[in-house]
Amino acid sequence: QPVESGGGSVQSGGSLVLSCTVPTISTCGQAWHRQAPGKERELVASISSLGTPAYADSVKGRFTISRDENTNTLYLQMNNLKSDDTAMYYCEADWCYRQDFGQGTQVTVSS
Repeated sequence: QPVESGGGSVQSGGSLVLSCTVPTISTCGQAWHRQAPGKERELVASISSLGTPAYADSVKGRFTISRDENTNTLYLQMNNLKSDDTAMYYCEADWCYRQDFGQGTQVTVSS
């Protein structure tokens, strides 16, 4: 089961780095999702098994997804944070036939 960390409170324009540890790197890639109160969960960023990243339009140029296969850790570097980025952030491990999600880590951005 993925375990997220690194959330917290930050002012608008600030930065945070989220981490997610997994027992082993999942076969079909990993991703970060987020869910704000009253909204549906949305895909923020993903990284394929070959290391190709993809981003939601709302975070392009501000967020960077990466992983360290030596430590089985997924990262999300978040820069120039905005109040709209306030949400619970979830790590996903995609095994192709199954997706595992962590419990989430809260990110709160104040203006």
